[in-house]
Amino acid sequence: MTATPSSALPVELDNSLDLADQVLLLLREASDGCSEYQLIQQLKKRHSTHIPNLGLADKLVLFRTHFLLFNALYQLRDRLWQEQSAHLAINPLCVQLLPYSAGQASLSEADPLREYYLDTRHLRDTSEGDVEKLLTSFWKRMQGGDEKRAALELFELDNSTEALNLATIKQRYRQLVSQHHPDRGGSTSRLQSINLAMEILARYYR
Repeated sequence: MTATPSSALPVELDNSLDLADQVLLLLREASDGCSEYQLIQQLKKRHSTHIPNLGLADKLVLFRTHFLLFNALYQLRDRLWQEQSAHLAINPLCVQLLPYSAGQASLSEADPLREYYLDTRHLRDTSEGDVEKLLTSFWKRMQGGDEKRAALELFELDNSTEALNLATIKQRYRQLVSQHHPDRGGSTSRLQSINLAMEILARYYR
């Protein structure tokens, strides 16, 4: 049975529910999944009070909206794993509920993105100046190769003479995370950009 498109159901969300539960309702309506942008637009359309009801042209609003949504997504994924009821695939281009499979919970044990988004200090401490450099290529999800090139430049792999693959990129990612992690005196904004670049490159090199 095909799910009814969420755009045809402009019913307001119950704001007594937390953001994770609101997202779960939307995802249950979208059997084929939906993008981060579509989720944000549906939350706004249905008057969720858990994300800023402001235009995404403002850089800091865009960052905070993205962070709040991904914080809720990772909380929801953990909860669904614990309940053994579903697996939540999290990708900016497609967030989707999938059947639960034993063993998937181990994926959360070493997930830098999960650790980043569940640490609300990043939301609290990131200023407009911090996100200024990140938005052009990462948050706008540009078409073509622009985001890929920006991510490779951030990883200093744009001029690599070796053939790139996901293993090489992950190795470089781990090096950068270790170097720039705030717990080691690094920059929160730099770590954020590294995480976002890894999301982008994983899509191109998987």
